[in-house]
Amino acid sequence: MNHIIGAETLDALAALETTSVANAIEAFDVRLRNEGFADSTLQCRFPQLAPTVGYAITLRIRASSPPMKGHNFIDRTDWWKHIESLLLPHIMVIEDMDAHPGRGAFVGEVHAAILKALGCVGAITNGAVRDLPQIEMTGFQLFSGSIAVSHAYAHVVEFGGPVEVGGLKIRPGDLLHGDCHGVVRIPLDIAGSIPKAAAILRRREKIITTYCRSKDFSVEGLGKIIEETARLNSDATTP
Repeated sequence: MNHIIGAETLDALAALETTSVANAIEAFDVRLRNEGFADSTLQCRFPQLAPTVGYAITLRIRASSPPMKGHNFIDRTDWWKHIESLLLPHIMVIEDMDAHPGRGAFVGEVHAAILKALGCVGAITNGAVRDLPQIEMTGFQLFSGSIAVSHAYAHVVEFGGPVEVGGLKIRPGDLLHGDCHGVVRIPLDIAGSIPKAAAILRRREKIITTYCRSKDFSVEGLGKIIEETARLNSDATTP
Protein backbone atom coordinates (compact mmCIF):
# COMPACT_ATOMS: atom_id res chain seq x y z
CA MET A 1 0.00 0.00 0.00
CA ASN A 2 1.28 3.47 -0.90
CA HIS A 3 1.21 6.19 1.74
CA ILE A 4 1.59 9.77 0.54
CA ILE A 5 2.57 12.02 3.39
CA GLY A 6 1.27 15.56 3.13
CA ALA A 7 3.49 18.63 3.37
CA GLU A 8 1.87 19.63 6.66
CA THR A 9 2.80 16.29 8.24
CA LEU A 10 6.34 16.47 6.88
CA ASP A 11 6.70 19.94 8.38
CA ALA A 12 5.36 18.69 11.72
CA LEU A 13 7.84 15.81 11.69
CA ALA A 14 10.69 18.18 10.87
CA ALA A 15 9.82 20.18 13.99
CA LEU A 16 10.46 17.14 16.22
CA GLU A 17 13.70 15.78 17.62
CA THR A 18 14.57 12.30 16.40
CA THR A 19 14.35 11.02 19.99
CA SER A 20 10.73 12.19 20.19
CA VAL A 21 9.97 10.48 16.90
CA ALA A 22 11.52 7.24 18.20
CA ASN A 23 9.49 7.46 21.42
CA ALA A 24 6.28 7.94 19.46
CA ILE A 25 7.00 4.97 17.21
CA GLU A 26 7.59 2.81 20.29
CA ALA A 27 4.17 3.80 21.63
CA PHE A 28 2.46 2.28 18.60
CA ASP A 29 4.25 -1.05 19.18
CA VAL A 30 4.65 -1.69 15.45
CA ARG A 31 8.20 -3.07 15.65
CA LEU A 32 10.79 -4.19 18.16
CA ARG A 33 12.41 -1.37 20.12
CA ASN A 34 15.91 -2.33 19.00
CA GLU A 35 15.03 -1.97 15.32
CA GLY A 36 14.35 0.85 12.88
CA PHE A 37 17.25 3.17 13.64
CA ALA A 38 20.92 3.48 12.71
CA ASP A 39 23.61 2.66 15.23
CA SER A 40 26.28 5.02 16.55
CA THR A 41 28.71 4.26 13.73
CA LEU A 42 26.84 6.95 11.79
CA GLN A 43 27.67 10.44 13.03
CA CYS A 44 25.68 13.60 12.37
CA ARG A 45 28.19 16.04 10.88
CA PHE A 46 26.15 19.20 11.44
CA PRO A 47 24.36 18.73 14.78
CA GLN A 48 23.29 22.38 14.95
CA LEU A 49 21.06 22.05 11.86
CA ALA A 50 17.33 21.46 12.18
CA PRO A 51 16.03 17.88 11.90
CA THR A 52 16.06 16.41 8.41
CA VAL A 53 13.08 14.52 6.95
CA GLY A 54 12.77 12.89 3.54
CA TYR A 55 12.21 9.80 1.42
CA ALA A 56 15.16 7.51 0.84
CA ILE A 57 16.83 7.23 -2.52
CA THR A 58 19.61 4.68 -2.62
CA LEU A 59 23.04 4.11 -4.11
CA ARG A 60 25.70 1.48 -3.61
CA ILE A 61 29.27 2.59 -4.26
CA ARG A 62 32.91 1.58 -4.08
CA ALA A 63 35.89 3.87 -3.62
CA SER A 64 38.99 1.80 -2.93
CA SER A 65 39.45 0.55 -6.51
CA PRO A 66 38.76 2.01 -9.97
CA PRO A 67 35.41 1.40 -11.71
CA MET A 68 35.22 -0.87 -14.72
CA LYS A 69 34.85 2.21 -16.94
CA GLY A 70 35.76 5.84 -16.30
CA HIS A 71 37.38 7.17 -13.16
CA ASN A 72 34.81 8.71 -10.79
CA PHE A 73 31.16 9.53 -10.10
CA ILE A 74 30.80 11.94 -12.99
CA ASP A 75 31.32 9.09 -15.45
CA ARG A 76 27.94 7.64 -14.54
CA THR A 77 24.95 9.96 -14.31
CA ASP A 78 22.00 7.73 -15.29
CA TRP A 79 20.76 7.69 -11.71
CA TRP A 80 20.18 11.46 -11.79
CA LYS A 81 17.14 10.95 -14.06
CA HIS A 82 15.92 8.18 -11.76
CA ILE A 83 15.86 10.61 -8.81
CA GLU A 84 13.62 13.05 -10.69
CA SER A 85 10.78 10.51 -10.74
CA LEU A 86 10.71 10.01 -6.96
CA LEU A 87 8.86 11.72 -4.13
CA LEU A 88 10.27 14.91 -2.64
CA PRO A 89 12.04 15.67 -0.42
CA HIS A 90 14.85 13.13 -0.92
CA ILE A 91 17.50 11.84 1.43
CA MET A 92 20.35 10.12 -0.38
CA VAL A 93 21.40 6.88 1.32
CA ILE A 94 24.75 5.54 0.15
CA GLU A 95 26.08 2.11 1.07
CA ASP A 96 29.85 1.96 0.71
CA MET A 97 30.46 -1.67 -0.27
CA ASP A 98 34.22 -1.66 0.26
CA ALA A 99 35.68 -4.09 2.77
CA HIS A 100 36.80 -1.03 4.70
CA PRO A 101 34.20 1.68 4.00
CA GLY A 102 35.39 5.27 3.87
CA ARG A 103 38.56 4.99 1.80
CA GLY A 104 37.15 7.74 -0.40
CA ALA A 105 34.27 10.21 -0.04
CA PHE A 106 31.45 10.07 -2.56
CA VAL A 107 29.81 13.23 -1.21
CA GLY A 108 31.86 16.42 -1.15
CA GLU A 109 31.08 20.02 -2.00
CA VAL A 110 30.32 19.36 -5.68
CA HIS A 111 28.18 16.30 -5.17
CA ALA A 112 26.29 17.89 -2.28
CA ALA A 113 25.42 20.76 -4.62
CA ILE A 114 24.24 18.31 -7.29
CA LEU A 115 22.14 16.36 -4.80
CA LYS A 116 20.58 19.49 -3.36
CA ALA A 117 19.69 20.70 -6.87
CA LEU A 118 17.98 17.33 -7.43
CA GLY A 119 15.80 17.78 -4.33
CA CYS A 120 17.88 16.12 -1.63
CA VAL A 121 17.95 17.63 1.85
CA GLY A 122 20.76 15.42 3.13
CA ALA A 123 22.86 12.30 2.67
CA ILE A 124 23.51 9.25 4.83
CA THR A 125 26.42 6.87 4.29
CA ASN A 126 28.40 4.25 6.15
CA GLY A 127 31.37 5.57 4.17
CA ALA A 128 33.05 8.96 4.19
CA VAL A 129 32.18 12.57 3.36
CA ARG A 130 34.40 15.62 2.90
CA ASP A 131 34.36 19.41 2.32
CA LEU A 132 32.41 19.90 5.54
CA PRO A 133 32.78 23.69 5.94
CA GLN A 134 31.52 24.36 2.41
CA ILE A 135 28.59 21.94 2.70
CA GLU A 136 27.55 23.16 6.15
CA MET A 137 26.94 26.66 4.79
CA THR A 138 24.32 25.28 2.38
CA GLY A 139 22.21 23.64 5.09
CA PHE A 140 22.65 20.21 3.49
CA GLN A 141 22.82 17.62 6.30
CA LEU A 142 25.32 14.75 6.39
CA PHE A 143 25.44 11.54 8.39
CA SER A 144 28.50 9.39 7.81
CA GLY A 145 30.74 6.72 9.20
CA SER A 146 33.89 8.79 8.67
CA ILE A 147 35.49 11.84 7.05
CA ALA A 148 38.02 11.54 4.22
CA VAL A 149 40.53 13.79 2.46
CA SER A 150 40.03 12.35 -1.04
CA HIS A 151 37.18 10.92 -3.10
CA ALA A 152 39.67 8.23 -4.22
CA TYR A 153 37.86 6.10 -6.82
CA ALA A 154 34.33 6.73 -5.52
CA HIS A 155 31.87 5.51 -8.13
CA VAL A 156 28.31 4.22 -8.40
CA VAL A 157 27.90 0.45 -8.58
CA GLU A 158 24.10 0.34 -8.60
CA PHE A 159 21.12 2.42 -7.59
CA GLY A 160 17.47 2.02 -6.63
CA GLY A 161 17.80 -1.12 -4.51
CA PRO A 162 17.89 -1.93 -0.79
CA VAL A 163 20.92 -0.79 1.18
CA GLU A 164 22.22 -1.09 4.72
CA VAL A 165 24.02 1.67 6.63
CA GLY A 166 24.78 1.76 10.33
CA GLY A 167 22.95 -1.52 10.82
CA LEU A 168 19.74 -0.02 9.38
CA LYS A 169 18.20 -1.66 6.33
CA ILE A 170 16.66 0.94 4.04
CA ARG A 171 14.58 0.63 0.89
CA PRO A 172 13.85 3.35 -1.66
CA GLY A 173 10.86 5.37 -0.50
CA ASP A 174 11.38 4.74 3.22
CA LEU A 175 10.65 7.85 5.27
CA LEU A 176 13.72 8.88 7.27
CA HIS A 177 14.19 11.37 10.11
CA GLY A 178 17.58 12.49 11.39
CA ASP A 179 19.20 15.03 13.68
CA CYS A 180 22.11 15.29 16.11
CA HIS A 181 21.01 12.03 17.77
CA GLY A 182 21.05 9.90 14.62
CA VAL A 183 18.68 8.47 12.03
CA VAL A 184 15.35 6.67 12.44
CA ARG A 185 13.02 5.10 9.87
CA ILE A 186 9.38 6.13 10.26
CA PRO A 187 6.76 3.50 9.36
CA LEU A 188 4.69 5.14 6.63
CA ASP A 189 1.36 3.82 7.91
CA ILE A 190 1.69 5.71 11.20
CA ALA A 191 3.66 8.73 9.99
CA GLY A 192 0.61 11.00 10.15
CA SER A 193 0.01 10.06 13.79
CA ILE A 194 3.58 10.64 14.98
CA PRO A 195 3.41 14.42 15.64
CA LYS A 196 0.36 14.12 17.94
CA ALA A 197 1.77 11.09 19.75
CA ALA A 198 5.15 12.78 20.20
CA ALA A 199 3.49 15.90 21.65
CA ILE A 200 1.52 13.85 24.19
CA LEU A 201 4.55 11.85 25.27
CA ARG A 202 6.62 15.01 25.48
CA ARG A 203 3.95 16.51 27.74
CA ARG A 204 4.36 13.60 30.15
CA GLU A 205 8.13 13.98 30.13
CA LYS A 206 7.78 17.70 30.82
CA ILE A 207 5.51 17.09 33.81
CA ILE A 208 7.96 14.58 35.29
CA THR A 209 11.12 16.59 34.69
CA THR A 210 9.53 19.80 35.97
CA TYR A 211 8.55 18.04 39.17
CA CYS A 212 12.05 16.55 39.57
CA ARG A 213 13.49 20.07 39.42
CA SER A 214 11.02 21.59 41.86
CA LYS A 215 11.73 22.34 45.52
CA ASP A 216 8.73 20.15 46.43
CA PHE A 217 10.35 16.99 45.04
CA SER A 218 10.00 13.76 46.98
CA VAL A 219 10.20 10.09 46.03
CA GLU A 220 6.59 9.63 47.07
CA GLY A 221 5.50 12.58 44.97
CA LEU A 222 7.45 11.32 41.97
CA GLY A 223 5.69 7.98 42.17
CA LYS A 224 2.34 9.75 42.26
CA ILE A 225 3.24 11.94 39.26
CA ILE A 226 4.33 8.92 37.20
CA GLU A 227 1.15 7.07 38.08
CA GLU A 228 -1.07 10.04 37.30
CA THR A 229 0.53 10.65 33.92
CA ALA A 230 0.66 7.00 32.84
CA ARG A 231 -2.61 7.39 30.95
CA LEU A 232 -0.88 9.77 28.54
CA ASN A 233 1.04 6.81 27.09
CA SER A 234 -2.20 5.23 25.92
CA ASP A 235 -3.63 8.60 24.85
CA ALA A 236 -0.67 8.97 22.49
CA THR A 237 -1.94 6.19 20.23
CA THR A 238 -5.67 6.97 20.50
CA PRO A 239 -7.05 8.28 17.20
